[in-house]
Amino acid sequence: MSGPADDRVKEFTDFRVRMNERILGQDNQVVRRFFALDTQTYKAGALDLKTKELLGLVASMVLRCDDCISYHIAQCKDAGVNRDEFFEAFSVALVVGGSIVIPHLRRGVDFHDQLEGQGAHAPAQPPHAH
Repeated sequence: MSGPADDRVKEFTDFRVRMNERILGQDNQVVRRFFALDTQTYKAGALDLKTKELLGLVASMVLRCDDCISYHIAQCKDAGVNRDEFFEAFSVALVVGGSIVIPHLRRGVDFHDQLEGQGAHAPAQPPHAH
């Protein structure tokens, strides 16, 4: 059975995948290279994937990009971030970004709750670019 929460997650994922395919279907090397750079940035290296996704989540919250926040919440969940770790990352974003981050925190927690309510991780979403 699907509900509004499932619909929001599916709508976000479907739109992102569809538009990334559309964008990458154009013959524009700058766009393609940027998407590739973004993908490479989040691969494990000196920092593991989980840490990099948490960094992306905090940066997205401070920059107040709801799409990026949702994306990184899904990626963090897939990387094994637990609820306590999410809320520690949220606290860093609040301290760095200030009270203007609060509305984005609300929407981010709502999106996380919806992902948890699905009982499964969000579908794979390559390429990485938010």
